[in-house]
Amino acid sequence: MHVNIGTRGSLLARWQAEYIQRLLEAGGIETSLVIIQTKGDVILDRSLSKIGSKGIFTQELEDQLRDGSIDIAVHSAKDLPSSLPPDLEIIALTEREQANDVLVSRNKNLSLTSGEAFRIGTSSTRRVAMLKHFCPHLATVDMRGNLQTRLRKLDEGQCDALLLAFAGVHRMGYDDLIVEHLPVTDFTPAVGQGSVAIEASVSLNAELKQAIRQLVNHEATEACLLAERSFLARLEGGCSIPSFALATWTDEQTISLTGGLVSLDGSEFLRESFAGPSSEAPALGHSLAEAILERGGDELLQNIRAAL
Repeated sequence: MHVNIGTRGSLLARWQAEYIQRLLEAGGIETSLVIIQTKGDVILDRSLSKIGSKGIFTQELEDQLRDGSIDIAVHSAKDLPSSLPPDLEIIALTEREQANDVLVSRNKNLSLTSGEAFRIGTSSTRRVAMLKHFCPHLATVDMRGNLQTRLRKLDEGQCDALLLAFAGVHRMGYDDLIVEHLPVTDFTPAVGQGSVAIEASVSLNAELKQAIRQLVNHEATEACLLAERSFLARLEGGCSIPSFALATWTDEQTISLTGGLVSLDGSEFLRESFAGPSSEAPALGHSLAEAILERGGDELLQNIRAAL
C-alpha cells in the first residue's frame, strides 16, 4: 500500500502531516507528502470573516482528493467545515491534544485577569467575542498568518500578546512563551480544537481506509468530535461564527458536551451543557444546538451573519 498525503505547507500543517505519516509507516504503509497551497494561506490581508471562511483552508486539498492526486488530506479538525460534501468524509481523528487556548507573550507578567490593558493579536471571531465578554478592558488586533508569522508580528510590536490554541503552540515547541492557560470553563474552544482529521474521498479503497483508521483513529476523540460537529452543523456555523463546543469522555459509555454562542460585541453569551451515551454523540450535539437556538441563539445568529 502507498498513500499520498495532502497537506498545507505551514510548519504546523507539516508537523501534523508528518505525524500521520509516522503512524502509517509504522503500520507498514508507504507514504509521500504533497504540499498544497490554500486560499487561506494566500489571502492574509483580510480577516477570515471578510473572505468567507467556508473551506478557506480545505478547498484546494479537497479538489485534489477528488481528482486522485492525493489519497488523504490532513487538517486541523477545527478547520474543517461543519458539513462535508457527499463525496468526501472524515475517516479518522487523532487523539486530542490538550484543547484549551493560551496567552503567548515575551512579557511573562501579562494576564487576562490582572486588569492591565494591553493588545492581543488573534484572527478568531470566537476569541475576539469572548475577550469582549470576559475582558472588555483589553484591545484586539487582527492577526492572520501562520504561528511563526504571528510571533514575528508580536516581536515587531504589533501586539503585546497572542491568543492561540495550546495544541499548535506545543507542537511547534513554543511552550516557554505561554504566560497563561485559559480555562475551558470560560474560554471554551472551537469545535475540533486539538485533534488532527483525516479526510478522504468516499470512493477510497475500503481496505486502505480501514487500515488508516486502525492506525490513526482514536475512538474516544471521534465520539467527542461527532457530538461537537453535529452541534456546529445544526447551527450552520463556520470559522466566522463565534460558536464554541467541547466534548469530554467521562467514562466508557458517556460524554459530556458544553457549547454555545457569543455575540460579536460580547454582550450576549449563551452556553448549555448536555451529557449522554457516546453511541448517541451526534444526537447530543443536535440537542445542544436546539437548546441554544431556543434560548435566543437563532436571532443571535441572524444578527452575527448580518454584521459580518
